[in-house]
Amino acid sequence: MKIENATVLVTGANRGIGLAFTRELLARGARKVYAGARDPATITQSGVVPLRLDVTNADDVAAAAELASDVTLVINNAGIAQLGGFLASDSEDVARRTFETNFFGMLRMSKTFAPVLKANDGGALLNVLSVVSWMNSGAMAAYSASKSAAWSLTNALRIELAAQKTQVLALHMGFVDTDLARGFDAPKSSPEEIVKRALDGLESNLDEVLADERTLQVKQGMTAARPSYLPQAS
Repeated sequence: MKIENATVLVTGANRGIGLAFTRELLARGARKVYAGARDPATITQSGVVPLRLDVTNADDVAAAAELASDVTLVINNAGIAQLGGFLASDSEDVARRTFETNFFGMLRMSKTFAPVLKANDGGALLNVLSVVSWMNSGAMAAYSASKSAAWSLTNALRIELAAQKTQVLALHMGFVDTDLARGFDAPKSSPEEIVKRALDGLESNLDEVLADERTLQVKQGMTAARPSYLPQAS
């Protein structure tokens, strides 16, 4: 789909990749951009429509769909992460909290807005995933597992929404220079780079965007003799 004249809703739009999406969408000529956040007062980007939207809250999502009934593109960007492995004492609580935003929030948004997109000639969903959809080091175990589940969700939605001509794009990337990755000493892409590649892919009608070199290497290595998702020899 084309961004010019599109009406877009971005979740988690107050910072990081979400904020970068709102800026690039406006630069590409989007007609209207709804910027969703738990607290709309944190939306500082000019030219957008602030929207109270906690994706874990069914009432918020329903209200957003009623207010933003002209949406042609939904960008499911909202996500949370916490350090720790599955053997940590609080891992079950962390996993439930993480899945509620990263998986169930995406599912809730997609289900609720599917009829809106259908009414507006199909449109598109863009789901922000990660290279850790395919690998889990245990550093952020619940986050990785939630992104794996969100990848599976995205693949299913692509098939289920095909009949109504809704494009579904999966965005995968490694570390991005945002608050979420602040504690990691590793090469990072800028949010602006990731967003431009994502929207280029959307406008090229792709199903999947591998937005950096690390992600491309991991995906290509999944069918190697020693797959990239298994520990590699040092």
